[in-house]
Amino acid sequence: MKIKELMLQDAMIMDLKATDKQGAIDEMVQKMYDVGRITDIKTYKDGILAREAQTSTGLGDGIAMPHAKNKAVKEATVLFAKSSAGVDYQALDGQPTYLFFMIAAPEGANDTHLQALAALSRLLINPDFVEKLKGATTPEQVQQLFTDAENQKAAEEQAEAAEKAATTLSEADRKYLVAVTACPTGIAHTYMAEDALKKQAKEMGITIKVETNGSEGIKNRLTPEDIAKADGVIVAADKKVEMNRFDGKHLVNRPVSDGIRKPEELINEALSGNAPIFHGTGGTNPTDDSSADGTVGQRIYKDLMNGVSHMLPFVIAGGIMIAISFMIDNFMGVPQDSLSKLGSFHEQAKWFNDIGNAAFGFMLPVLAGFIASSISDRPGLVVGFAAGALANSGGAGFLGALIGGFLGGYVIQFLRKLFSGLPKSLEGIKAILFYPFFGLLITGFLMLLVNIPMSAINSALNNFLNSLGGTNAALLGALLAGMMAADLGGPINKAAYVFGTATIATTVAEGGSIVMAAVMAGGMVPPLAIFIASRLFKNKFTKEQQDAGLTNIIMGLSFVTEGAIPFAASDPLRAIPSFIIGSAITGGLVGGFGIRLMAPHGGIFVIPLVSQPIVYLLLIAIGAIISGVVFGLLKKPLAE
Repeated sequence: MKIKELMLQDAMIMDLKATDKQGAIDEMVQKMYDVGRITDIKTYKDGILAREAQTSTGLGDGIAMPHAKNKAVKEATVLFAKSSAGVDYQALDGQPTYLFFMIAAPEGANDTHLQALAALSRLLINPDFVEKLKGATTPEQVQQLFTDAENQKAAEEQAEAAEKAATTLSEADRKYLVAVTACPTGIAHTYMAEDALKKQAKEMGITIKVETNGSEGIKNRLTPEDIAKADGVIVAADKKVEMNRFDGKHLVNRPVSDGIRKPEELINEALSGNAPIFHGTGGTNPTDDSSADGTVGQRIYKDLMNGVSHMLPFVIAGGIMIAISFMIDNFMGVPQDSLSKLGSFHEQAKWFNDIGNAAFGFMLPVLAGFIASSISDRPGLVVGFAAGALANSGGAGFLGALIGGFLGGYVIQFLRKLFSGLPKSLEGIKAILFYPFFGLLITGFLMLLVNIPMSAINSALNNFLNSLGGTNAALLGALLAGMMAADLGGPINKAAYVFGTATIATTVAEGGSIVMAAVMAGGMVPPLAIFIASRLFKNKFTKEQQDAGLTNIIMGLSFVTEGAIPFAASDPLRAIPSFIIGSAITGGLVGGFGIRLMAPHGGIFVIPLVSQPIVYLLLIAIGAIISGVVFGLLKKPLAE
């Protein structure tokens, strides 16, 4: 299938009106719907935005390729759009975007469609072709340009094949590289990075073989022979790829966008002899552990988030179940002398309490287990789970489990090195016997020692949290709520949220956590502030931003702080301080009033689980109004 068949004249916008990213996406998605290529605007747009959240599809050099593959797409389509003035699309090079190729692929799209989409990506590497597209004024000209470019590309490939067959240059005289390109959706960036690397290598007189991990599966797969003779390895990927096969090789590990924008830099680094030597884990599963790139801090953060992301469902579901048990007992009544049994006094309440506590019981083992598995793959699970369980039974709590997870992961890494000299005949038994047994032995005894100081620290922390009140509660609430607004889902936000969830288990007897109540309130303020600002200061927001402001009221009430990200990204110096001010005020007031919450998520949907629901909502509204007004006053009018 030719690109011309996917790029319909009716689905072209030769004069895009939008001036910002959100507006451009809305305009192109609407056009897709108007020409009948998608059946549901929201479903398709959600797919586009989900891809943008991973990394901008504004590739630089004035080009953007937003894309989505979902059930809303009727037929594979490429929508072409051109902006004369340029759009602030948050491109990777920070420059305006003029040419847009919005790709819509249906679920289960066949290889023919995917190959055509890959061919589109490859054509856009040619700067002369891109300049001609910028000068096109009619849909007919655009289609003709692509027809000519496809014919020229086919001729070049034939000539290249003939040249390769006739060359007298020995492969032994040329440097040889292998590379892997991959992006989460595998439609555009994967193939653009492939073509950029191959083109650059050809200009430098270097032989390269590039494996693509795209939507159509792994193509041009690297063989053991390819890897063995390679002088270096480039991995330009934003998702996990099979890494252990590169053990012992100089390896450059970068985002897929670097493969598109910095191919010469990657090639030079891979061949310099200074690139880190990759050390695999001895398994065969895809893994990004022991990455040849990334700071120690980045790896620790990744490992921690792996544990937290797996732990949260247990905390959220278990916490809500326990909170419901308290509500049932409060509703049915509990004698004053039996308040210590609140949540399990009546049989119906006890059902919910038992289920919730069962889920809570997995919280610390899951946290530690998946931190350890992030560090050392599957062998780390058993030692991590055990470390978490020992932290739980030993009174070390959340902090003890966190330490136990890292401890277990690095113990397994130590054992890998220790057993690396064993005969290959024992390779299979290491993962099922040596690693779990010796890992559990070492980690278990280390945890018995760790539990001693951590239990004392945990006990002191619990006593502090249970006695929170007055000024202390207000200050802590203001700090954590402000952190929730500082980077809207980034590391600072996550740190505050994780701390809040960790306090729930230790404050059950008191009816919930003041800290968690402040954290959730602080996270609800920024999206609600956007709604308020876009209503009160309409002259400072575009029509598209005002529409997005309406959706932010839903996100705010649902405790989805990330709803404010597009506004913060477009005007961070005004938005972020405004959000922090309102969130910190709300968090401080929540702490000062001593409001408690047992559910670690849910926003307005768990408001019955808040100790003072009406006051809580009022305090969130106060913070949102303050942030919204401050942001509106600071923001410049559109004319400026």
